[in-house]
Amino acid sequence: MRRFVIPAIAILVATGFTALIVFGVAQTGDDRSLDQAVAATKLPMAPAAEMKLPLLKGNGTVSLDSLRGKVVILNLWASWCPPCREEAPTMASLHKRISALGATVLGVTWNDAAPDSNNFIARTGLNYTQARDVGGAFAKAYGTKGLPETFIINAEGRVTAMRRGAIDDAFLDAALVPLLGPKAGSK
Repeated sequence: MRRFVIPAIAILVATGFTALIVFGVAQTGDDRSLDQAVAATKLPMAPAAEMKLPLLKGNGTVSLDSLRGKVVILNLWASWCPPCREEAPTMASLHKRISALGATVLGVTWNDAAPDSNNFIARTGLNYTQARDVGGAFAKAYGTKGLPETFIINAEGRVTAMRRGAIDDAFLDAALVPLLGPKAGSK
């Protein structure tokens, strides 16, 4: 009898361990439901809009809910990200151009140390509100796996366009001119 109990226990433990691995892999899968909804022009509500993110400099927090009524260009970035460095001048110029139109850029650092982020801001001249995604829950709500990522959120809090990777003027013009008018265009 004992001869059968030990192998049976080993099989049960191995089966349980395998089930845990399969469950873990399934839970960390690539969530692209936001991408699919935006591609289908369903205008999904911005995820984690109520989440209060700590400001990168000073005290206080910011949330997408607190910016409701404005068009928001949400940009997730990190100081160690080469494409983030390349698009920083475009983001700074964009903020200057759209702030007069009642819109804003919100930068959120992800997976980055605050001192490194602050040095990056000083070097690149980023001139808009910056927050930190301390635990990664905000980025996870957007399905973020790499940087930079940019989400266009209309005044009602709905995602109208997105780019996983560096932005360019063509993307910004196509996404912002319909929301803000021709003055939002790069030309």
